[in-house]
Amino acid sequence: MTTPEQSRVRGGLAGTAAAACAVCCAAPLLALFGIGLTGAAATAAALTFAGLVFAIVVAGATVGAVWLRRRRGRRDSCSTGTAAGPVEIELTPTWPVEL
Repeated sequence: MTTPEQSRVRGGLAGTAAAACAVCCAAPLLALFGIGLTGAAATAAALTFAGLVFAIVVAGATVGAVWLRRRRGRRDSCSTGTAAGPVEIELTPTWPVEL
């Protein structure tokens, strides 16, 4: 038989405290986990977006630089006004040479 001083459920005070803790702390803990996961997802999305924007800017600058280089190369190429061919070169010493 049980006496009025004994509880029918073992750990009556500990069980009550655990139940109260679960009821009281569940919502804040779930909110913190939600905020943490949401923050991680937002960080990943921001880094992905920043990486894509950086890649687009670098690709645009590369295409522009190549286009400008080719455009200047055509403009600054050798003129076709004179005929190409052999050129006479005279080799003379520029200092006194004693043989």
